[in-house]
This record gives sequence, structure tokens and C-alpha cells, in this order.
Amino acid sequence: MKILVINSGSSSIKYQLFDMNNQSVLVAGILEEIGRTGSTLKHRKNNGNGEFAEFTHSQPVHDHAAGFHLIMEFLAHPTKGWDLSDLSGVGHRIVHGGEAFRLPTLIDKEVISTIKAMIPLAPLHNPANLIGVELALEQFQSVPQVAIFDTAFHQSMPSYAFRYALPNEMYTDYRVRRYGFHGTSHQYVAKQAAKRLHLPLDSVNLISLHLGNGASATAIRQGRSIDTSMGMTPLEGLIMGTRCGDIDPALQGYLVRVTGKTYEEIGTLFEKASGLQGICGSNDMREVVRLAESGDSFGTLALDMFCYRIKKYIGAYFAVLGRVDAIVFTGGIGENSPTVRGRCCESLDSLGIVVDEGLNQHRGREPFSINSDESRVKLLVIPTNEELEIAIQTLELIQARQDSGI
Repeated sequence: MKILVINSGSSSIKYQLFDMNNQSVLVAGILEEIGRTGSTLKHRKNNGNGEFAEFTHSQPVHDHAAGFHLIMEFLAHPTKGWDLSDLSGVGHRIVHGGEAFRLPTLIDKEVISTIKAMIPLAPLHNPANLIGVELALEQFQSVPQVAIFDTAFHQSMPSYAFRYALPNEMYTDYRVRRYGFHGTSHQYVAKQAAKRLHLPLDSVNLISLHLGNGASATAIRQGRSIDTSMGMTPLEGLIMGTRCGDIDPALQGYLVRVTGKTYEEIGTLFEKASGLQGICGSNDMREVVRLAESGDSFGTLALDMFCYRIKKYIGAYFAVLGRVDAIVFTGGIGENSPTVRGRCCESLDSLGIVVDEGLNQHRGREPFSINSDESRVKLLVIPTNEELEIAIQTLELIQARQDSGI
């Protein structure tokens, strides 16, 4: 059975075609710089021997419709693509489902209308996600299509965790609350962690750390998210590549007054010019570590702040969960930076968290452990695979509907 996964962004379209019989990737690619002069498609096809043939194609792509047409040309190409005549389903990443969507959802007109209603909550993401949905529905009219929401995994948070201490009407009238993001990634690694721990998912307690240019922490009790660091928007929580994370909410008004900038300009500063970039001039953790190791004071400060904030969340979520079976590192930084992993767990032996420095130096695409033998808490590095999780959830929903005769 084949599942096509589509992630349509504001200026890009990512796609992967999976053979769900063995969960292998048949075709994958990304079209970048849509609507700009340097549009480029990077396309990879599985040759069947564990290797991929790679193709790069550049041409002006004026909009998503033209981009989707170009992608379909490559997908249907006799040597570059794959036969899609037996496609079983299409899974779409949708960033924001608000409180309307807690589970994977078969897409129909009502679902599209509800996703559109969520646009004020994710004005940069949901419109682009919807373009991908509409183009795919037109292309694959007889194929079931499923929406997988980044916020859905966190809909299990209790109200005392997701509410802000604001007047009740801010929530009831304007939907102001903490939603959380990276849910598909946190859910995927939680499943993988439970397998590695040889525990049922509904019995496992985890602290999941998705660390990349965007970063978030999640407290998982019995396989369900009960708290997460991102909030109403992805700006809250951990320090990120260009996002500031947790700050005093009065800071925006203060900066407007003293700098003469507008609220919108300060908001852009918080979102695109802060975090690691704002502290040391780079949002690439490899460069941050290099700067710190060379003695650069701003690189050292950026690394210290990044790891300190994560350590605070580990402590907070340890208190919330009471018992932690494992801490999971994932995302580009979590999977590839021994320095960050070690620093985040430093001096936490009183909580039963002890890193094995030798194991921590390992790199690989398979899950591995970095805890020492005396560590009561397992420390796992699990490469995330959001696209595969979308494909899995898409297939599960389609098969459940077939089994029920719907």
C-alpha cells in the first residue's frame, strides 16, 4: 500500500511516497522558493538497492499550483517517479487544528471549512497547508485524503496546563490558550521510546525534547501529552534558532516605547532575529558550539542559555510527571549534538539522570541510549520521522474506515 505525504508551506512543498508494507520511502523531494526567482526542486527516487538517485531541477515557479504540477511531473515520470495508480491515500500536515481536531481526520468540505476557520490562529501556515490540500484533492479525486494536525497530540493537556491566567472571555470568545506544536514528532518518538523500553505506550512516562531550529519540550504521561513548552504560538518556551522563547510579556510594549519600533516590528524581532541568532549571530548550533569552544563570549552565552532553558523544563516536567521512564532527544540538534545533550543533563544525577560520555558521542539514524548504567532514567536519542508518522496515521484511519464498512 502506498501513501503520499504532502507538507505544503508558505514558499515550499515537501513530499514523500511510502510503501507501507515495509515503511520504506519510494520517492521524496522538496520544492523551494515558490514565487521567487530561484525556485528549485530536489527530488530523490529509491533505486531499490538502498540507494537513491537524486535529481535537481531549477525553473521559475510562480505559485503553488505550478509547483504542484511540476512535482506531479516528476512523480509520474517513468524513470524518476513511481506508479501512483494504486495509491491508497494522501496524508497532509496541517499546523493548526485548534480545539476542533484531536485525531487524524478524513478531509471533506466541512473539514476544509473548519481548517479555514483556524487561519487566525496560524495565519502563516494554515493557508499554505490548505493550498496543498486543495491541489491534491483535484489531482487525486478518488483517493482518501487525511489531515494530520501538529496541535492534535497536545489536545490531551488538562485545562490547568493549557489555560493562561487571563479573564475567562479571552478563552471563550477568542480561543486564547496554549495549543503546543511539534505534536507529530513528539507522538512518533513516544511510540519509538515505548518500543525501546519494552513498555506499553499507555504506561510510559517521558520527557520529549524536540530540539532543532524550532524547539519544544513535552511531558508525556501514559503515552499522552499533558504539558508542552510552546503555547498559543510556537514562540513560547525554549530558546530556538531565531525565536526568543519565554519572555516577560510586558517586554514588547517596553521595546515599542524605547526603540520607536512598531508592535509588528518587535514581534518580527522576537520571531526572526532573536534566539541563538540574536545572542551570537548564528542560528546553526554547529556554529554556536564552534564559537563557544573557541572562547567566543557570545557563543558561550548562547550555548549556556539554550541548555539552561532546556534543563529548567526537564526539572519542571520531572516534578509534573513524578516518575520519568526516559528523556528523549530528537530533532536536528537533539539527534546530532553530544555537547547539547550532555549539557542539558549535567548535574542532574540527583534526579537519576546520568549520561555516559562515551555513548553520548555516538551518531546514527537508529535509536540509541546515552545513559550510564547507574542512571535511573533512560536517556534515548531517537531520530524523528514526522512524514512516516503522518503516513502511519493516514493508513490507520483509512483501514479503520474500511474495516467498519464506511
